[in-house]
Amino acid sequence: MLGILKKEIAAIKERDPAARSSAEVLLLYSGLHAILLHRPAHWLYKKRFYFTARMISQAARLFTGIEIHPGAKIGTGVLIDHGAGVVIGETAEVGDNCVIYQGATLGGTGKETGKRHPTLGKNVMVGSGAKILGPFKIGDNAKIASNAVVLQPLPANSTAVGVPAKVVKLNGRKVSQLDQVNIPDPVWTELKRLDSEVRKLKKELNSKGELP
Repeated sequence: MLGILKKEIAAIKERDPAARSSAEVLLLYSGLHAILLHRPAHWLYKKRFYFTARMISQAARLFTGIEIHPGAKIGTGVLIDHGAGVVIGETAEVGDNCVIYQGATLGGTGKETGKRHPTLGKNVMVGSGAKILGPFKIGDNAKIASNAVVLQPLPANSTAVGVPAKVVKLNGRKVSQLDQVNIPDPVWTELKRLDSEVRKLKKELNSKGELP
């Protein structure tokens, strides 16, 4: 346990220039506290002590402002920076050395059972306020911009921005130019699709004489 704690502290000091000492990280970093409290909660969850596991996770939430469901799988060297408002769902998986900033959500759509939250590969960066919603994979070394809403898988070594998020860089090269003004509205797109389907059905029914 002591060896794991040392690795967690070293990983934070390596990536956070504001971390001045190991004592500061250990005593004052809420992201580290949330992860340390998550470890026993997750162990209890796997042993089916669900109520006790959830008690620990809720206590951690009150203490740190970070909500990690005890069922979530968190790798080593994960940095939850600032951390306020971070939510990580029950079936989410976070790979080693990921960085998650304040206000980020690893959530589901509320419709599925079983695996319903995202899986982050290694070294993924999730910007502040970003939302990743659904049971899909974010590839290793991916970067998700602040306030982006990710609704589908992202390849490794990619950078995604926008609502809904789209890949603008892959392996260090631009793949598209983001239009900050004419970002597509997913609701309007879905409404147009439904309208097209209704028109098609009406046409079929009309051809069969089934419409008045």
